[in-house]
Amino acid sequence: MSNSATPQLWSGRFNEPVSERVKRYTASIGFDYRLAEFDILGSLAHAKMLTQQAIISPQDLADIERGMSEILADIRAGKFEWLLDLEDVHLNIEKALTAKVGDAGKRLHTGRSRNDQVATDIRLYLRHNIDGILQLIRAAQTALLDLAEANAEVVMPGFTHLQVAQPVSFGHHLLAYFEMLKRDAERLADCRSRVNRLPLGAAALAGTSYPIDREMVARELGFDGVCENSLDAVSDRDFAIEFTACASLIMTHFSRMSEELILWMNPRFGFIDLADRFCTGSSIMPQKKNPDVPELIRGKTGRINGHLVGLLTLMKGQPLAYNKDNQEDKEPLFDTVDTLIDTLAIVAEMLPGIRVKPEAMRRAALQGYATATDLADYLVKKGLPFRDAHEAVALAVRHAEGKGCDLADLPLADLQQFSDLVAADIYDVLSLEGSMNSRNHIGGTAPAQVRAAIARGRATLGG
Repeated sequence: MSNSATPQLWSGRFNEPVSERVKRYTASIGFDYRLAEFDILGSLAHAKMLTQQAIISPQDLADIERGMSEILADIRAGKFEWLLDLEDVHLNIEKALTAKVGDAGKRLHTGRSRNDQVATDIRLYLRHNIDGILQLIRAAQTALLDLAEANAEVVMPGFTHLQVAQPVSFGHHLLAYFEMLKRDAERLADCRSRVNRLPLGAAALAGTSYPIDREMVARELGFDGVCENSLDAVSDRDFAIEFTACASLIMTHFSRMSEELILWMNPRFGFIDLADRFCTGSSIMPQKKNPDVPELIRGKTGRINGHLVGLLTLMKGQPLAYNKDNQEDKEPLFDTVDTLIDTLAIVAEMLPGIRVKPEAMRRAALQGYATATDLADYLVKKGLPFRDAHEAVALAVRHAEGKGCDLADLPLADLQQFSDLVAADIYDVLSLEGSMNSRNHIGGTAPAQVRAAIARGRATLGG
């Protein structure tokens, strides 16, 4: 980043130059250079429209296209010199274009402002990244489906309040996260529709007196339509806030998953093991295998949530229309995009490397009277009111606790103390597999339903 002394393009209004400290404080080129390709894309569409409307000449357009092609090549090759004195990505590119093509470069800004220009750039940037993120969500969903399919028959304890509740299929448990990601993808696709509106043509805040064709620019750039109020078009950052809210939810879902992976790796659970490449060791304790990746996902979720609050706070006190405050929207937005992309990619890579330990899951499911509800349901089906069945089973659990065994280990005579409706078929009900298989309805944990849900999931993803 060069700090060569260059007069600002707007400096004619002022009697003294901006101080070096203010220049550094107000410049955004240190981060908004990332918008360069989108800035060029928007400028080319704007130039085509100006030519169609006879506002600039076909020769101007040819010169602009030639100059932008050279600038884009320099940017991609890392040869472009970004100047701090030119404040932002827009003025840097415009200055370079003018140096290459002369007056045609100066005419490019006709009928627009940096206010509608930057809003357009951000929308183009965000739309591009949403499309990539949606593909990454699909990859994570596919990894979940694969892991769930391999473990549809594996029984584990389902928890409420982190206490053993009922037996569930491990595949069923994983599919809960598939459903979360399905909603995340739906939200993000819906968010994209509001991102995909063109602000360009709103100019500084009031529109422009030039005979522009905004719809033509929208078509050229693949927007679904135009922002219909010029004041709103340049000052709106709802779309960025909405995206960050979507990202916060995605990260929250992965944070919940990460918390479970961390717990399941603990020897007290011992349900799974993560591949070594997603863990680290200790500098002092040679036996340690730390689940650093899930822990970092959990930690980075807080950062993304902070960006959401930051963007909301940024906008809450702004009068219409554009204010310099909005320069502060880019760093949290860029970091949200980067963090979300990295997280999605690493989760899709981490899930296939999980080694499941079915024996440990089964042992845990046998420790917490997970089939107590099945015993109550058994009694209800034989005619006992549910509340009476609930009380009888609670007494049976207390009895089993006193004997230090599971309900399924109690002799038939012991179980019949609590209800004379209990017969020898009770042991089919009290088995983990019997409990799991009995939940054989859509959304239930029976392995047959898990496989059906996986098939629906694959159909949703198109494969």
